Amino acid sequence: MSSTAHGARARARAEVTAAIKDEARRQLAAEGAAELSLRAVARALGMASSALYRYFPSRDDLLTALIIDAYDSLGEAAEAAHGAEAEAGPVQRWIVVCEAVRAWALAHPHEYTLIYGSPVPGYTAPADTVPAASRVGLLLIGITRDAHQGLGLAKPRLPAELRPEAVRMAADLAPDLPPEVVAALVAAWAQLFGLVGFELFGHFHRIVEDREAFFRHAVAQLAHGVGLVYPQKGRPGGAATGEG
Repeated sequence: MSSTAHGARARARAEVTAAIKDEARRQLAAEGAAELSLRAVARALGMASSALYRYFPSRDDLLTALIIDAYDSLGEAAEAAHGAEAEAGPVQRWIVVCEAVRAWALAHPHEYTLIYGSPVPGYTAPADTVPAASRVGLLLIGITRDAHQGLGLAKPRLPAELRPEAVRMAADLAPDLPPEVVAALVAAWAQLFGLVGFELFGHFHRIVEDREAFFRHAVAQLAHGVGLVYPQKGRPGGAATGEG
């Protein structure tokens, strides 16, 4: 087969794959992940089910592709926001990453629900999803590492009974950071997505009105909790108030 024909087949396959994913996302928005069906996707696209199976052998394969795409899209948004503030202090960089997560979630509610909502019955995410799922967490670890190697961190308090678990987490996630900091990072990561989920799923209704300001304050407090206490580059002192 000539390279031209091979390229044309690759493009055609990419186009069909994209169309399948787009229709699957439409069905996710309308019906939810639990109701996603390869037959329904094929029917909507005017394809035979047997033809669609050549692209995605099972519903779980399609779900995995959608999950990886969602995590990658979220990661790209967070990384782009961080890149635009690369010269800022650690607190500001932390805040812009968190704000990018929130903005992406509000713009892509169904994809956010797919990756951070209720588990899909009968589906277990494979290891293939881990690199994409780790992108935001690795950004936050990187910001904290830069602070640790630069102006320094204020070590959070760590109960004695939690130290063995914190040491284990540090060994797995960031061996160059103090266990106290890694335990606080894991908690902050969970709280970040908890804040976003509460807003997205309506749990702040009649409780928080100025949600943007509330979110910015809350994630600044998370930054303080992991030991980021220098709001501006090269300026020691002060608390993580979100300034800078």
